[in-house]
Amino acid sequence: MQKAWGAVSLILTLCALIYLVLWINLSEHFYSKTIIISALILSPHGNTSLYKTEKPFHPTERELNITPIPVLYKKNFTKLPVWDFEDVYLRDNQPRKPTCPKSFQTTEDHEFKEAVLPDIQLWLYKGHLNITEWNRLAHFNNPFGFMEYNYNEVKRAVDLIPKPKSSILLPVPEGSKDGCIRCAVVGCGGILNDSKMGKEIDSHDYVFRVNGAVTQGYEEDVGNRTSVYVHTAFSLHSNIRSLKKYGFNNIPQDEGIKYVLIPEGMRDFDWLQGLLQGKVANGSYKGVSPLKFFNGHFNESRFYVLHPDFLRYVRNRFMPSKQLKGIYWAMFRPTNGAFALFLAMHTCDIVDAYGYITEDHHKYSNYYYEKFKKTRVIFYINHDYGLEIKTWKKLHDSGIIRLFQRH
Repeated sequence: MQKAWGAVSLILTLCALIYLVLWINLSEHFYSKTIIISALILSPHGNTSLYKTEKPFHPTERELNITPIPVLYKKNFTKLPVWDFEDVYLRDNQPRKPTCPKSFQTTEDHEFKEAVLPDIQLWLYKGHLNITEWNRLAHFNNPFGFMEYNYNEVKRAVDLIPKPKSSILLPVPEGSKDGCIRCAVVGCGGILNDSKMGKEIDSHDYVFRVNGAVTQGYEEDVGNRTSVYVHTAFSLHSNIRSLKKYGFNNIPQDEGIKYVLIPEGMRDFDWLQGLLQGKVANGSYKGVSPLKFFNGHFNESRFYVLHPDFLRYVRNRFMPSKQLKGIYWAMFRPTNGAFALFLAMHTCDIVDAYGYITEDHHKYSNYYYEKFKKTRVIFYINHDYGLEIKTWKKLHDSGIIRLFQRH
């Protein structure tokens, strides 16, 4: 009898184990499918005037047989699609904590305080992109996400980006008495022509420059120091070719300089693969060696790539252009200069902007290096220059930045 009960007990135990294994597999299958379906049925809705990200968001570390969502195409949307998770962003576990009493984070401007996220994730690097994160970011057009792109192609590039030793781009200068980081952000606007602001610009702790950062021969107006150079693959490659006549033979190569790439499209991920593998690129830059543009000054420990969430956060919370409600919505994005300025605002305590567009832009040439043949400011369709004029003026009037203006 005891043997019989023992046999029955063994059979029941085996059945229980088989049931448990099946239950776990079915649960994981159901859970993964639920994630995919929920991502697909979250339809676009109204605007995001109310912010929904009170708690930090971090990507899941566990992949449960999830597959990439079907590709979403920009042509299928007549205006910017706004998803239920449109205003959800990756956050930094170790954000910078300012010690400066004059930091813009101490502002009393209610609107800015409500919008700003001091712990927004600035950088994209290896380990950030799994399928769960892809399925979130694949809902947003470039450079704010990966709509229309292929998961494996983008992941190959992202997995090459080194993780920064510190998420803090610039340290408080040694010997600082008040713990403040003072930064100048220098655009290319003609307002700097004959401005004699070079000495003032170089007096800052750090100097950000962007795009065609010509300094040789223009030091009196724009200075000659560069601490952070912000660019896209296109702006770097094209400016080296087109601005030689103005003396822009090399991108800035100051000792200890930090290079920051804005990943605006698939061509930037093609560029990244060539740059970080030390070989010629494929795709848009097929046959081009990105590394040669750095003339031996490239160092992975001083190279950063902006996260799409940071770029989308800048657009959504500070520069929500009316163009996003029209059929050309996918073309619009803030300028490289705009992203550079907001990067500085999340990196420094005191920010002064030079060479940025102002209300009286018609008085000046398009670029400060056009000393002999001046051209008018060109309003390209993919940027909302009117919005940028208002944004810089508003930040200046609120005391959040100081905008260089001439009257």
